[in-house]
Amino acid sequence: MVFYKTLPVLAVSVAALCTAGSVIAGGTAAAQPPLRHIQYTVGASQDIANAEIYWRQIDPPDWGAYSHNPYEFTPNVEANLGPNQAWVHETWLADPDQWAMVVVGLPAQSTPPLADPGFVCELRVDDVVVATDAGTKGALCSLRPW
Repeated sequence: MVFYKTLPVLAVSVAALCTAGSVIAGGTAAAQPPLRHIQYTVGASQDIANAEIYWRQIDPPDWGAYSHNPYEFTPNVEANLGPNQAWVHETWLADPDQWAMVVVGLPAQSTPPLADPGFVCELRVDDVVVATDAGTKGALCSLRPW
């Protein structure tokens, strides 16, 4: 039984062939950009139940993939907000200038409609505040003009 002695040689040969194949197919693999720490914070000056919050959780590979199915990259949650009750979420993105985003708004059926919940949001990248917003019906924090 010589098979077990040739297995390491076979593994090295397969690895070399795969490396050569990737060089032929397009050179060495492109380096991935470093991930940036993202912190989204959403709040309200008045108590509100079930505020709708959407945020970018992961970088889409490109605009086409995002526009085909934005909710694959943009989860949402209903959260109770108020003067002493903020919603905070952290994630990691490679391109926050393109993709970092959090938006908050009134729930679809708010009865009775709230006059002014006083929504606020803050977007931090690597612990630096890069965007803030406030609004009566909602707030959007992003570096990209949507």
